[in-house]
This record gives sequence, structure tokens and C-alpha cells, in this order.
Amino acid sequence: MKRTGAVALALLLLTSFGFLLFAPDASIRQDREMTNASPSWRYPLGTDDLGRDRFARLASATAVSLLLAAGAATAAIAIAALAGGAAGYFGGWCDRCLKPAIDLMLSLPWFFLLVAARALLPLNTSPLETLAVTYALLALLGWAGPARVVRAGVRDLRNSEFVLRARADGSSESRIVWRQILPNLRPALAGQFWTAIPVLILAEANLGFLGLSASEPFPTWGSLLRELQNPLLAPPAAFATIAVIVLSLLCFRSISCWKGSQV
Repeated sequence: MKRTGAVALALLLLTSFGFLLFAPDASIRQDREMTNASPSWRYPLGTDDLGRDRFARLASATAVSLLLAAGAATAAIAIAALAGGAAGYFGGWCDRCLKPAIDLMLSLPWFFLLVAARALLPLNTSPLETLAVTYALLALLGWAGPARVVRAGVRDLRNSEFVLRARADGSSESRIVWRQILPNLRPALAGQFWTAIPVLILAEANLGFLGLSASEPFPTWGSLLRELQNPLLAPPAAFATIAVIVLSLLCFRSISCWKGSQV
């Protein structure tokens, strides 16, 4: 199962990034003589009401959404490793300060905070800046859950036999963290990373559906889903975005379950 998910995800990435690399402007190119065209060899998913290739836009949106979601997940896990690791390893006042902060972040309605923060951006913000701000906010709001896992793991490891032996041999605290603690946390961090990506993907898709993601003509999964605001009037090809999102989520789910079983 894990191999199937990894292979499917790799094929999805190769297709989307390959298409974006060799035809970077295909997603915004308009063919006014072929508006709302049916699927054909030239346009596998047809065209939208502006004559833009639906397949090109979906491939571009897939590459952008997956790349930025992975980047935001990496940033969130890095923050979680620093905050949770410091709270779990040093304890004392550090733990007393960071633990309430983690609990507060977990209790906040972060999706509504995202909507409010995104809505405050100026209307003339460029699509790339909008995406950068959106995923930066996702990273800043998504670190608390993994931080709690890291904190619990570090608390268990700091008094383990191999750490006590390293400390007795005169190893510095930084060396203990780098050589003893961190290698034992890698499976947990990997599992949290693969779990965070689908959450971020769905968060951006919800924002895009509400019109709070990247503006036109830049495509993301969220912006493409806006065609389905009235699903009865949407063309069948518009549902391909949902199919690709579901496929990617299933791939990440299988990989995260595999990583979680290694913890």
C-alpha cells in the first residue's frame, strides 16, 4: 500500500512539474476561439470560459499546491522541533512558558484566523505574494500539534540510558541533542511532516474556494474549486480537481501511516 501511494504521488509530481517546466505559460494562455471547448486531443480536459487549457491549469495548480504545502509543512515542523524540543529537554521555566503557548495555539480557531488575516491583505497584492503570505500563515499556525508530539518524545529521551551515558562521558548538551536526541526523533518528525501536508492542502483549498487564495490568473487547487460553487452547472471536467486532490490526499495518508508505524 505504501509503495502504491509513493509511486502514485511520484507520477503526479513528475506530470505536474514536467508540464510546468516545459510549458510554464500554458495555464494562463487564452484561446478566445476555443472557449468552453469539450475535451479533445489538444485540450484533454477542455477549456474554460476564457479559453484556457483546463489540463494545463490543473497541472500548474498541482505543482504549486504540493510544492508550497511541503514548504509550509517543513517550516511548521522546524518550529515544532525547536519549541517542543526546548520545552521537553530543558523543562523548568522553558516548559512552563512553551506548554501554555502550545495549548493556546491548539485551542484557537485557526481557520477563522487564517480567513481574517488573509482578508486584511490589500486587494492589489500580487498572486505570488498572496500565496507566500497564505502558506506562511499556515506554517505559523500549524506547528502546535507536532510540537506537542516532539515535547513528549524529548521528555522520554532526555533521561534515557544512552543520553545519561553520553552526559557522563562529558558530551556537551548540544552534542547530545544533535547526536542522541534528534536521530531518535526523525521517525516522529517524518510522520508529522507527511501528516501536516494534507492538512495544509485542505486549508488552502478552503481558502481558495472562498476566494481568499491566489488571485487570477494564477491557478491553485483552491481557485480551481471555485468553478464548483454551483456543481449542477459546472462542466464534468471541472471535477477533475477534486479527483486529483483526493488522489494526493490518499497518497499522503498511506505514506504517513507507514511513517507512523515506524515511530
